[in-house]
Order: sequence, then C-alpha cells, then structure tokens
Amino acid sequence: MAARVPAPGPVRDPADDLPDGLLVADGDARIVTFNTAARRLTGIAAAEAIGRDFRDVLPLHDAEGRDWWKCLAPYDGLSTRTRHPEQTLFRPGGGELLVTAAYRRDAEGRVERFTVCLRDAQQRARRERDRADLVSTVAHELRSPLTSVKGFTATLLAKWHRFNDDQKRVMLETVNADADRVTRLITELLDVSRIEAGRLEMRRQVVDLAEEARKVIAGRVAAGEPEDRFRFEARGELPEMWLDPDKVDQILGNLVENAVRHGAGTVTIVVEPDAHKEGAAVSVRDEGEGIPPEAVPRVFRQFWRGPGGNRRGGTGLGLYIVKGLVEAHGGLITVRRAPGGGAEFRFTVPAGAPDYAV
Repeated sequence: MAARVPAPGPVRDPADDLPDGLLVADGDARIVTFNTAARRLTGIAAAEAIGRDFRDVLPLHDAEGRDWWKCLAPYDGLSTRTRHPEQTLFRPGGGELLVTAAYRRDAEGRVERFTVCLRDAQQRARRERDRADLVSTVAHELRSPLTSVKGFTATLLAKWHRFNDDQKRVMLETVNADADRVTRLITELLDVSRIEAGRLEMRRQVVDLAEEARKVIAGRVAAGEPEDRFRFEARGELPEMWLDPDKVDQILGNLVENAVRHGAGTVTIVVEPDAHKEGAAVSVRDEGEGIPPEAVPRVFRQFWRGPGGNRRGGTGLGLYIVKGLVEAHGGLITVRRAPGGGAEFRFTVPAGAPDYAV
C-alpha cells in the first residue's frame, strides 16, 4: 500500500517575514503584495487591499495636509526617479507612519513595480520627545546654578571691598559648589549621549571593588554625612576584576546618592562573589519606603524619580546612566525590596581580563 503523501499547506509569502510593512503595486497601481506588518500597521485586511489601487486603499497626507500620492505622482512623474527618502506621513484617521518608496522600471522608464515600505512612527516620535525632554530638563537644571554663579561673581567684582573675608569665603564656596553642579550635569548629559550612541569607552584595570565602595562611603562622610549612616560588608573572596575604575566609582556614587536622597535609615553596601562565583555582585540598600512594585519597570528609564517626585531634585538620569555603565561592563542591574525594607539595587559584573588593558 502506497504511503499517503500529505497535502501541501498554503504557500507562505516571504514578505510576511519582514519586520516592516511592505506594499507592492504593479504597473497599473494595483496592489500585488500587502504583507502582515502592513496589515498590522494600517488595520487594513489583505482582502481589502490586494487587487485595488493603492492610492484608494492607503491615502496618506503630509504635515501640510496635502495628498502625498498626488504630490508624488509615482506613475506620471520623472522617469529618472528611483526612490524617495523616508518621511513622516499621516493617515486620514490621524495615524502616523514612516514611509519610503522605490521604483522598478522597464527599459523605456515606465513603472513596473512601485514598492512602499511602512514603519511605525511612534517609537521615533517617542525618542524625539525624550531628546527634547532631556534638553529641556538639563537646561532647566543648569539655569539655577549658572544664575547663582553669575550673581555672586558680579557682586564680588562690583563690591569686593565692601565684604569681609568670611563673607567672601561663603560666596566663593557657593560659586564653587554651583560650578561642581554644572560640571556634574554636563557629565550626565554626555554620558546619556554616549550610552544611546553605544560609544562608551572602557578603560579596564584591575579594580578592588571593596576598596572602591569604602572610598565612596569615605567621600560621603567627608562631605558632612554622619558616619553611622553607612555600613559596609565584604563577603567572600572575589576573583580578579578588570573594570573601569572611574565608571565603577560613578556607579557606586550614583547608587549611594540615590539611597541617601530617596531612602532613609542606614545605607548598606554589600560586596560579594556572584551566584556562579564568576564575577562580583554589589548591593546598595536603604531602609526607606522602597519602590512601589508598579514603578519597578520604569526605574531605569530616563527622568524617573523615586517617591516624592521633583521635591527632592535631580534630573532623573542617574539610574539610567548607572544601568548603561553596568551593561557596558557586561553586567546586569536589578532592583528589589531590601531585606530590612527600603530598596535594594544589586548589580553584577563579570571577572576576567580583557583582550587588552589600559
């Protein structure tokens, strides 16, 4: 008895595997391909699109409200055109798409195929809003210290001899502190730019993580924090850690600053081998209110601020930068509830020497 041959299934269009929407029209402007992504982006079913004039199926307008297909005249325009660069266009219902187009022509220059590529514009719009928010936030944060620096220096220059030494010292210390704040804000802005562009430079050296943690605590105490506000614990022996010492200091500094500013009680730093003993794990804990569970997914985004929002200041970039610096080391950072309440930020970094060291 002959083996039964299974009936062939439906032929899948390779265009359905593309991540972007694809519309292909023939020489008569009739749609011959309308892939899955295009149907998802437009909400138009394949049965409503295939075989119809693409200009009726997918009307698009530019920012001025003009019919893009009439302005483009794909079948009547210059025969030398081969493609159109990406631009933002709008559907009649208000949907926004990023659209590119290309031509395939015959020997006489007539259009044989007109291909339109569609992408969702929401993600790009979100990135542009984030950049605008970043510029606005940093500009706002810079205005206050720069106003202070300008005011005190102008006053000192105009009335130097009217102030005694103690008054001059107070004013100069204020100028110095505000200048440090400006420097920190500019550094944050540059860090965000490098993280987004994937251009963080790593200068790896052998780093003693426990010693780095002690230095951060000593710096906070020297700046006026009470010594009993901090506790340090070193558990177990770490492998040789090749890290960027400046970035490690920045990671620890930002996490401790976050714990001091938004937390309460004792701030504890724990340095120990990671779960697989192939690297190190560092935890920074406080005893404050902690982070609400619904906020945990947003903690490492730009402009996130802990409970209390703007009342405690800051640009909301610190934890975003920390995440970027940890990941640049090949590590991972998470946040959870600390054993004694409050928040616990825990990051791991792998051991091992790089291909080359600075």
